Amino acid sequence: MRSRLLQHILVPLAFTWLVSSLVVIAVASHFAQKAFDRSLLDDAYLLASRVDAGLGKNSAPLELKLSSQDLGTVLFDQSESIFFAIYDQSGGLVSGHPGLSASRAPAQVAPVFEDVVFQGKTMRSVTIHRSQPLSFYVVVAQTTASRSGLLQSLLWVTVVPQVLLLMLLGWGLRRAIQKEIDPLLHLEQGILSRDVSDLSPLPPMGGSRDVRRLGQAFNALLSRLQDGVRAQREFTGNVAHELRTPLAGIRALAEFGLQQQDPAQWRAQLHAIVKSEERASHLIDQLLALAYADEAEQGLPLHPLRLDTLVREVVMRHMPKAMSLSVDLGAEGLDEPVWVMGQAALIEGLLGNLLDNALRHGRPASGVGACVTVALARMPSPGTAGAGAQVALSVTDNGPGIDPAQQTRVQARWVRSDAQTDVQGGFGLGLSIIKAYAHLLKARLQWEAGPQGTGLSAGLSLTVVAAPVGPLH
Repeated sequence: MRSRLLQHILVPLAFTWLVSSLVVIAVASHFAQKAFDRSLLDDAYLLASRVDAGLGKNSAPLELKLSSQDLGTVLFDQSESIFFAIYDQSGGLVSGHPGLSASRAPAQVAPVFEDVVFQGKTMRSVTIHRSQPLSFYVVVAQTTASRSGLLQSLLWVTVVPQVLLLMLLGWGLRRAIQKEIDPLLHLEQGILSRDVSDLSPLPPMGGSRDVRRLGQAFNALLSRLQDGVRAQREFTGNVAHELRTPLAGIRALAEFGLQQQDPAQWRAQLHAIVKSEERASHLIDQLLALAYADEAEQGLPLHPLRLDTLVREVVMRHMPKAMSLSVDLGAEGLDEPVWVMGQAALIEGLLGNLLDNALRHGRPASGVGACVTVALARMPSPGTAGAGAQVALSVTDNGPGIDPAQQTRVQARWVRSDAQTDVQGGFGLGLSIIKAYAHLLKARLQWEAGPQGTGLSAGLSLTVVAAPVGPLH
């Protein structure tokens, strides 16, 4: 990763630096060339201004009116050698250095700059044309040592510092990247050194915000895995512990029946086996419900559902059991549609456990018939109407109830109230399932005494929502 990051950063940066340096050198070379060319052109114009027609009878048609001393002053340069030549229209040399040819074109007006070779040296020359007093050409050439030296100096001044800066930048980037990668290396070492059963959070990670967020996300994953492993271990331990007793009872009943010769005894033992199997099945259902609640704790989506229809279906499913126990099971407030946010499985499980507890433990001691009532009642909040109001779902019985001092204790797993004294009365899981489901539904769970202070009324409050317009999925 370190090498790839450096490559991804330094290669484009070096390419950009190279292109920019070439552009800078080309631009600087262009303007330096123009400055030197301008000086060369000024010398050519000065020489052309001192060319005049010859006055004597035997004199040449054109003459350069400059003395040797003046000519040396005009062509003086501290570091370069300057040569010139003046040619007439026919190509005859008027003055200057023979062999320095002029670039002549018909009716030449603009100065012509070019690179030429004179006396074995590469030079820069300029040629101008004048038509007064007669047509003639002036060519001035200059060696290019100063120009080359200037470009070399520019190249060193431009390239070398930038190369050093690029190397310094690479070194700094490597240190910075290493500093950012170090927490990832510590994370890798921490993971590799962990035992397979160690799901405790890793120490807080340093570095940038993204690296810290990675560490937090990994710790969150470890926390979820730890919760899942804990739930699995608890479920496995609960099943192993709690099923041992009913299975041992079923085996003892079967062995006792096999020892009997009377068919009536066999029938009695078979009935006892059915009851024990029913208790074992009920225990498994509750353990699975708790495992489902622990798994759903990670986040279960809620959606609009028709509460009155769902409650009616659950009550009808419990009607045969109520009739077999001689319990008067009824429902109220199901005439109008009520929509709430929830999960059908959660509400069915919660209401089913409330009804199961009421049917098992909500029967009065003697003299009065058992009665269980499921009710839906709207509780509008001040300033709201329709959606946003609360609806209460309650299950009320006329049994012994639960002492208010024990209501918190009995909601823990494997705990029963003092009123649940019979062995087959329950396993201490129903109320803990109800509490877990209410938490997942984001509902408020309430326990209070029934009418006239007898029995128990258990229920929860849900928020009413508007009925959905489109079809539900």
